[in-house]
Amino acid sequence: MTTAFIIPDWPAPEHVHACTTPRHGGISLPPYNSFNLGDHVGDKPSDVEQNRQHLIKAAGLPESPRWLSQHHGVGVINSVNWTRNISADGIYTRLENHVCPVMTADCLPILICHKMGNQVAAVHAGWRGLANGIIEQAIGKFKGHNHDLLIWLGPAIGPTNFEVGHDVVTAFTDHSSEAKLAFKQTDSLHFLADIYLLARQRLNALGVTAIYGGNFCTVEDNEQFFSYRRDKNTGRMASLIWIAST
Repeated sequence: MTTAFIIPDWPAPEHVHACTTPRHGGISLPPYNSFNLGDHVGDKPSDVEQNRQHLIKAAGLPESPRWLSQHHGVGVINSVNWTRNISADGIYTRLENHVCPVMTADCLPILICHKMGNQVAAVHAGWRGLANGIIEQAIGKFKGHNHDLLIWLGPAIGPTNFEVGHDVVTAFTDHSSEAKLAFKQTDSLHFLADIYLLARQRLNALGVTAIYGGNFCTVEDNEQFFSYRRDKNTGRMASLIWIAST
């Protein structure tokens, strides 16, 4: 199996490694074809485990990823407190070779790295997590100044496909009137939301400005990405970051 990982285009130190998995390159059968890494979507467990083992080998991971049980919350754990099936939507580390992953299939994966390369984190940000402060929770884990952080926004649903209702608009505009800029009304009940812009606004408000990525659409690119909104019953991609031994 060959796997064409998506590598962040950002100025992270060389010893910080990061990638997002594509949907192809594994063994899962339809509708999870083929590189599904989610063990909670109905795929054959042995196929998921084989895909995960392939990920370790193909990406040259120093350990098995510290998989999270994600629930669209705002919990961000330290990697030293990780246990199997722990409930969280983000994971932070200062330790070498602790692989921090999040899984997505339209939600926004956010990878964070301190410019010194001594702290990293991975965050799963759906609209609920964004609105309720998952970015603020993750940034709060980092020591030092926020302007020393690098951000990569991975593959998520694009602004022409993310249709939402008034409840989502209100969830963001109640926090900041600036969020209005991230919504385009299409009729009396519906809006198109730009999840990338919403994330950038939250990051900018925290003094984080070195933001990269954010040019994908999981819904439109069926060849490369899983999409829950497009397919409903589908697999999950992983976005991972770790500090390699120096």
